[in-house]
Amino acid sequence: MFNDIGALELVTLVILAVLVFGPDKLPKVIQDVSRFIRKVREFSDNAKEDIRSELGPEFKDFDFEDLNPKKFVRKQLSEHEDDLGLKEIRSSFNLKKEINEVADSVHGKDDPTGASDTPATSLTKSPSGTADLLKKPEKPQQADRPPFDADAT
Repeated sequence: MFNDIGALELVTLVILAVLVFGPDKLPKVIQDVSRFIRKVREFSDNAKEDIRSELGPEFKDFDFEDLNPKKFVRKQLSEHEDDLGLKEIRSSFNLKKEINEVADSVHGKDDPTGASDTPATSLTKSPSGTADLLKKPEKPQQADRPPFDADAT
């Protein structure tokens, strides 16, 4: 539940608790909160046991985590993976290859002559021949520069 709380957040919560409740009342508040959490857990465990006993002996191995939709879908898919052909789909899809193809097309590597009409050619070229997106382009030629519009500024 609180797996993503870091040290800084924890220190902030402690300082905030000391400021709100004061150092003299803080131990009693912590005891009350821990007692409340313990009672809620006991109530939850008792409710789970009551449900299991009402369902009967055929549901003794029933796990309430299976009611989580995410886990339910994973369980059902893993049981019927061969029937649906999911292994074949997973093996045919290569994410790294797809990303590399997109990157190559963005950098204009798919054109063997290197003379594509993409905007990447107007950028500065690195020694390897690809467009360097991080480098500032050289000053545009007079024909490439847009006309100055005093009303737009």
